[in-house]
Order: sequence, then C-alpha cells, then structure tokens
Amino acid sequence: MRKVVFDIETSNIFQDVGSNDPVDLDISVVCVYEYENDKYSSFTEEQFGDLWKIIERTDMFITYNGDHFDIPLLNKYYPGDLFKIKSLDLLKELRESAGRRMKLDQIAEGTFGIGKSGGGLDAVKWWREGKIEKVIKYCLDDVRITKDAYEYALKNGKLIFKEGPNLNEVKLDTSKWETSTSSSSALNHTLPF
Repeated sequence: MRKVVFDIETSNIFQDVGSNDPVDLDISVVCVYEYENDKYSSFTEEQFGDLWKIIERTDMFITYNGDHFDIPLLNKYYPGDLFKIKSLDLLKELRESAGRRMKLDQIAEGTFGIGKSGGGLDAVKWWREGKIEKVIKYCLDDVRITKDAYEYALKNGKLIFKEGPNLNEVKLDTSKWETSTSSSSALNHTLPF
C-alpha cells in the first residue's frame, strides 16, 4: 500500500474570508512524506504539478484533521477527486475513541515529550512576512509528528495526549487502518503522465 502523510498551511485565515469552510481558504504550502520513497517534500502552488504525480500514486492519505480540513482544501486545487483515496485521519480516530477533539500539539507532548514548532496562525503570519522556509519547516514538522503518531499507534494501539500536567491514553483499534478499500483503487487518474 502506497501511503502518504501530508499537511497543509494556508496563506489566510477564516476571519479573512468571512467563512468557516476550509475550501474558502488559500494554500501556502503542502508538505508530504512518501513511505514508498522514505522522502519528505514541500510544494507551493506553483509546484502542484509535481505534487499531483505523488497523489496519483497514493493508496492512502494519513493526516491529522485531514478529512475536515486538508483534503477538502487540497481537492479545490486538484483536477480529480481526492475523496476517492482512502483516508486515515488521526484526529477522527482519536475523537471516535475518546469522544473529544485534541490538538496535534497535545499528542506530540503526551506521546513523544516534544512541542510543536509553532501554530497555524504563526504559519500565516510567517507567510505574509515572506518567511517561506519557516512555514515549510513548520509544516514538515507537523508531517513528521503525524507520521510518528501513526506509527506509534500502529505499534502500541494507543496515543497519549497531554492535558495540563496530566497524560491520558487513548486506545485505538488500528486493525483496519492498512486494509485496502475498493474506493482507493477507484481513483480517476486525470493527469497525462
């Protein structure tokens, strides 16, 4: 199974566009990790042609809040339909098990004892200031944390989140995470390569 972990940063926020629909935002950077090649990459909008070549070979996306945010937003740019690719959204899995949402930062701190290198609002500010490399580094850090959390959950059947001084375990059923679905093979390859 060809798996890709990805995360998106935006160049604006909901307040800027007067909406809470992720599709109304604009992408600044997309960062990916390809298991097939053990490779991290980043893409700005001008480079999306190269990103589509990766997407076209993907059997499964691994994200954190991707089903609600990243996939619908990226789908706005993609000439095909990203919803036909299997998606594993770690936030959705955690919410179904724990009955609540938690931030990626809480998972990073609880499971790995590390904090994130910033927040989404920081990334928008950095983008506007022309600090593109800083946005890319932040986005790649989120991809690494998501990848590590995915692998930790597969191995241990749980993730740990930090809330105040407390560490809380969330048990996860990972038994079907890496099974193929008919929809992932139904991707309509729209690009001429």
